[in-house]
Parts: sequence; C-alpha cells; structure tokens
Amino acid sequence: MTFSSPQKKILVVDDHPYIVDEICEFLESSGYVCVPCHSSRQAIQLFHDDPSINLVLCDLLMPEYDGVELFQALKLIAGTTRVFEAIMLTGFGDKQDVIRALREGFSDYYQKPVDLNELLAGLKRREKALLERQTSTQHLGDLSQKLYTLIDSINDLSQDIGQVHLADSATSMFTNRGHSTAEAAPPIFNQLSPRQLQVAQLVSTGQTNFQIACEMGITENTVKLYVSQVLRLTETRNRTQLALALTPGNSRTNPRSPAY
Repeated sequence: MTFSSPQKKILVVDDHPYIVDEICEFLESSGYVCVPCHSSRQAIQLFHDDPSINLVLCDLLMPEYDGVELFQALKLIAGTTRVFEAIMLTGFGDKQDVIRALREGFSDYYQKPVDLNELLAGLKRREKALLERQTSTQHLGDLSQKLYTLIDSINDLSQDIGQVHLADSATSMFTNRGHSTAEAAPPIFNQLSPRQLQVAQLVSTGQTNFQIACEMGITENTVKLYVSQVLRLTETRNRTQLALALTPGNSRTNPRSPAY
C-alpha cells in the first residue's frame, strides 16, 4: 500500500512557466517540495514515476489534456491504494467548469491570479484531509488482511471437518458389517512392524491419512509412507483390498490370490 513520504511533495502543473515558478518558489519557502511541470502529458509521467507525490495543483485549461482530464488520468494511475489530493487553478469564472471539476473529485479550486497565502492555507487543509484518508485506508487494509486470514482459517477448518465426517462415515460402515480392528490379523500381516500394523488397522476402519496422523501423532507424509509399505508387504493394491484382508473370517493368506 502506498503512502506519502514525510516530505510534503506537490506536483505543480501549468502551461505558463512563470506561474509554475512563482508558486513553487513560494511553497518551497513554506517547507514544501515542489515538482514543477508545464504540460499534462509530462505531469502524468511524473506522477506515475514518483509515488511520493500526494498533492497536485493544476491549471484547468491546458493543451492536450485539460485539468479534469489530467485528474482522471492520475486517478487511474493511483488506483485504490494510492491516496492524493488535487486542487484546481482557473483563470476563468465559468461555474460549469468549476462544477465539473468538483464533481470529478477535485478538493478545491482557486481563481487566478492566485492569492498565495490563501493557497497555502488551503494546502494545509488538504494535508489534514489527506492524513485522515491515509489513516482510513490503512485501517481498511488491516481489516481486509484480517478478513482474508479468517477466511483461510475457516476454509482449513471446513476441510478438516469434511475429513472427519468422511472418516466417521467409513468407520460406521465397517462397524455395521461387524469388522473390528481388535480381531487377530491374517498371517500375512505378521511381517509388519507394530507401527505398520497399527496404520493398517486404522486404514481398515476407513480413516483418512489426516485422521491417522492425528491419532498417532505423526505427519500425513509419514502416514502415506507407512500405507505404501503396508500395501507392498501385504501385496494389496489399494486401501479397499487392505481393509478386506483384515476382515474377520477372511482366510486368505495372500489378499491378491483368489480362493478356490
């Protein structure tokens, strides 16, 4: 998120160089850093290249782009994360132009020839408004980040709950069929280590790798390794065959060999 630097940097835009020089000299003597500019096209480039510019003074009637069109271009560059304030200078008293500028988003306007002391007072008001907007934007950004973190946590929790429900459903299915991990395992399972056998028994109840990891206090990757070892040692192709091999009453010593 882009915020202003401690210095108060102002982009001063007017197609009359002497007006730009007069305003810049006065404002710099009051503690501001001024970026002089004599065309709208140049102003767009300067504003794009220097994110620390947070105040803009621009003439209404200029070649290429007038002040309102310039302001529209600057808003596109700023997007939603860069905050700035703009003041219009006009040598004509056409109310429609002033209304058009204010509706577009200009904070204020001053009639030429500009009273520099009034302009300075207006800039100080704009600084205060700018600080409030920056604080508000920062607060909204913090809230957005917290919201995204909360959404991620809820998504993770939903996935965990879904895994638990799947494990419970599978366990219920095997229990209803009369399967029990407490039953003696077939002889082919004698070659398994106690941990491998424990994983095999938990797999046979329909538990997921996540549930097994939680119950045994190990990682899911470790569970996957145990499952792979058990399938290879017991010559079973998948978790379903492994569960069937541990079914009470299954007399096959090799789960892959058909019974005759």
